Amino acid sequence: MSVKTRNNVHVTGQGAATMVFAHGFGCDQTMWRFLAPAYHDRFRVITYDLTGCGGSDLAAYDRARYASLHGHADDLLEIVDEFATGPTMLVGHSVGAMICMLATIAAPGRFAAQAMIGPSPCYINDGDYVGGFSREDIGELLDTMDANYLGWSRSLAPAIMGAPNRPDLREELTNSFCRNDPEIARHFACVTFLSDHRADVARSTVPALVLQCSDDLIAPRTVGEWLHRNLASSSLAVIDNVGHCPHMSAPTASSRAIDVFLAQTLR
Repeated sequence: MSVKTRNNVHVTGQGAATMVFAHGFGCDQTMWRFLAPAYHDRFRVITYDLTGCGGSDLAAYDRARYASLHGHADDLLEIVDEFATGPTMLVGHSVGAMICMLATIAAPGRFAAQAMIGPSPCYINDGDYVGGFSREDIGELLDTMDANYLGWSRSLAPAIMGAPNRPDLREELTNSFCRNDPEIARHFACVTFLSDHRADVARSTVPALVLQCSDDLIAPRTVGEWLHRNLASSSLAVIDNVGHCPHMSAPTASSRAIDVFLAQTLR
């Protein structure tokens, strides 16, 4: 099976450098349609679906390979090797940001920069680390998902999107969640929400932008601040936005923050 088919890879734009977009849980590459076009004139733009999501080949979802985020990071490296040219920047949302970070650790010389939108290396509170959820919270979330995936999706997706003045975006994310294969989604949810990559953070040396919303249910400000303190060569940008998906609900503010970072990093 080709990488292009497995991950539904699309290449657009023009430029000597490449920008690769990795989406978050419950989403697919269409979620980048408000942000990615801002870079078509300057970059070769690559969008794709994580294996098991969107238009990827669902038959390629191997529970052993994707029992950790490293399997998705390996996929990303294959995509970059086949389709990227010149200096490459990664833009990842939520768990996609952690997948991108793991790729930079595996092949640091391949990447010039990384933008992490709403990232979280660990969702569970642990001592002085405030991830936003107790272990019991995550357990209940996963139990509810097991019991009624569609109901869980319709309840959680609008809260994740936030964007109180954009019911269309809330409905879109709900529909995206509901389109996912329930068995794959449940497995990926466990991998995502129980992951702990705090020990990996210091190993990523590629310049990074941590981009957060002022009010985010999934990735609170404490997480972004922790990442900024522990991630080498990092910048922290907080935009005024409610929700976990600023690339959809606040694309202009998101691109401005990324552009400032690019101006400082890719000189």
